[in-house]
Amino acid sequence: MARNPNQKLKLLYLMQILQQHTDNDHGMTIAELLRELERYNVTAERKSLYDDMEALRSYGLDVQRTGHRYYLLSHTFELAELKLLVDAIQSSRFLTHKKSQELIKKLEGLTSIHQARMLQRQVYVTNRIKTMNESIYYNIDKLHNAISTNRRISFRYFSWSIRFDGGEQVQKRYRHEGNRYSASPWALCWDNENYYLIAYDSEDKQTKHYRVDKMSDIQLSKSPREGQELFERFDMGSYAKGVLGMFSGQEEQVRLRFHNDLANVVVDRFGKDVFVQPDEDRNHFIAVVRVQLSPQFLGWIFALGDGAEILSPESARQALREQADKVLASYDPVTAQ
Repeated sequence: MARNPNQKLKLLYLMQILQQHTDNDHGMTIAELLRELERYNVTAERKSLYDDMEALRSYGLDVQRTGHRYYLLSHTFELAELKLLVDAIQSSRFLTHKKSQELIKKLEGLTSIHQARMLQRQVYVTNRIKTMNESIYYNIDKLHNAISTNRRISFRYFSWSIRFDGGEQVQKRYRHEGNRYSASPWALCWDNENYYLIAYDSEDKQTKHYRVDKMSDIQLSKSPREGQELFERFDMGSYAKGVLGMFSGQEEQVRLRFHNDLANVVVDRFGKDVFVQPDEDRNHFIAVVRVQLSPQFLGWIFALGDGAEILSPESARQALREQADKVLASYDPVTAQ
């Protein structure tokens, strides 16, 4: 009788069974292991499985025995580590719901089916807003490829708009009338729950950033990247801290006055290396930062109430006054009627 070709795979199937069905709380007897092997059309004698267990230990698997049950004491990832990864995936706005579920399903394959159920329960803990652009997962791969091969890229860039013309209300609106952008990609930054491309614009000769989930139709050029001298001295940490919310605006060095109770807020935003000094009244402190003077930055300052004040430059103070006047005008009881 011809020998079953699956017999050659017995050790591999046995390792897979232990990985999928056992952990430190769930073991299998020799009889159960034999029955599971039969599902793969593999037959074995009880005595041979004892030798196989020793072979797997020699290979490096942490096979343990308690009473009559065998199990893997440890997997590649501990359950706590997998839970951490699942939560990171769930909280990542740049991943769509579909891609999040696909990645979590793959993580479940790294532990036993028993512990995988615990990961499935964790999936329902949160209900966070996710990106609507499914292609971001592949955009990131293309951008990494362009960076590693030192190539420029071209792409289309869009914003979401609301329309009431009978079709979908939330629609893409391509910038530059749909014309392609051209840039030299140098880094990817994950900040404030979003992924950003940091690139060099040859035409404007300056650094720019783009939300990766709003990029589409990315193509790699045959031309090499430009802007190397600029990025040799580029400080990603300072850039991410200074460009609040990654919104555009003129970059300025700004002196800010904060109440001491807001120290935690300032450090969270600008990092512990932010330049600070005590104010005269000792109840406040002064921080000097470089930011992009955008409506989003002004809104951040305004949200801190009387605990924060822009001291200089005067143009920044004036910008905040003008921004506040525009908001107040919207609530004028006369114009609101």
